[in-house]
Amino acid sequence: MAEGGRERRIAENEAVFRRANESLRGVFEDAEEAPLEGYPFLCECGDRNCTAVVQLPLEIYEQIRNHPARFLTRPGHKQLPSETIVDGGDGYDVVEKTGAAGAIARARWTRFITTSDA
Repeated sequence: MAEGGRERRIAENEAVFRRANESLRGVFEDAEEAPLEGYPFLCECGDRNCTAVVQLPLEIYEQIRNHPARFLTRPGHKQLPSETIVDGGDGYDVVEKTGAAGAIARARWTRFITTSDA
């Protein structure tokens, strides 16, 4: 039971970081400057005290965000046995949730709709 509570708390924390990154993405997409090679996103690990920043192109962020149970993290920030590293690159990992954490991630998944999404 204690492990289930921990898993739920971590999944909820990750959803909060994901919402913050969606707001950042909106700001970056609306910028009038030339596109950058990498944009700063927050690590979406479940540690609510984590302040790590992950630099990555908007296109890669979009690929991650298209999957409701996938999260952007710094290498080494995987927290739960129900997380699997499914992709990664220079300075980032993509973890996918399964089980209860995956169900929470899917339930909390929201997307900001932009004209490029339509």
